[in-house]
Amino acid sequence: MKAWTYLLLLFTMITSCSSNSESQKLIWYNNATINNILEDPDKPEEVVRVAIGISAQVFYISKKSPDYKTMMEKVDLSFKKGKTYNIGVESKTNIIKEINEVK
Repeated sequence: MKAWTYLLLLFTMITSCSSNSESQKLIWYNNATINNILEDPDKPEEVVRVAIGISAQVFYISKKSPDYKTMMEKVDLSFKKGKTYNIGVESKTNIIKEINEVK
């Protein structure tokens, strides 16, 4: 009986540690264009506000992201020239994690 208890405890610990990948799931907005880019008034040193699509849903790009400069170049191109991208937004945080070319 003790062996089953230890196995159950081990299984519980493994599954609880592996559930962290849930926060990394991305919601994709395909063939999307940027409608607006603004400095966030609440956190200007941390994020930039980005409005995607006709309904102008607001998402954020972290200034601390290693891809910040590349993402801002793509966002600026989409905003000024209407270029479309596939945009991956982290679920529950509304932070843009990926901006990919439309194939």
